[in-house]
Amino acid sequence: MSDTGTKLSDAEIIARFKDGDVAIFQKLVDRYAGRAYQIAYGVLGSREDAEEVAQDVFVRIFRSLGRFRGDSEFTTWMYRIAMNLARNKYRWNKSRGARREISLQETLSDDETRALIQLAEERPSPDLANELNEFETNVMKEIDNLPPLYREALVMRNIDEMSYEQIAHALGCKLGTIKSRIARAREELRKRLGV
Repeated sequence: MSDTGTKLSDAEIIARFKDGDVAIFQKLVDRYAGRAYQIAYGVLGSREDAEEVAQDVFVRIFRSLGRFRGDSEFTTWMYRIAMNLARNKYRWNKSRGARREISLQETLSDDETRALIQLAEERPSPDLANELNEFETNVMKEIDNLPPLYREALVMRNIDEMSYEQIAHALGCKLGTIKSRIARAREELRKRLGV
């Protein structure tokens, strides 16, 4: 069966997979591997761990896709799998004392990222560069120290740019709960950073 040059929808790919076209699964991998990696990296802060989790996501999906009912979007289902596997890996790492590192750029809002880029383009003085580096270090530390429920919601909103509704659906929570977690995460960061 050939694609007639048109992009197949997720539902069409899944239907073909269920009909025995196992090779079509690669299209889902190509389409969503980057997103699975971003989700995992947002939780774990480690490239190596995120790559491992992203691979595990698609192994899990491959094994379960035949039973996927389509009650939700494929992306929502994939997101839940990725978040669950990333959380499990995080807990496993934490129980073994593994250190989590987070890229500051991936934890900032778009406005904050633009502000940092603008500062970099203005070639700050060495003193300002040192202050900025110290601030980045503090932000990374404080995000890492947020309670997991707050950190998770904040990452989903600011890194993955998911809507509040998508986050609520992916985590199986009420919309108000998600808004509250994100607001509390931001407030906690402001308090801890003194800004």
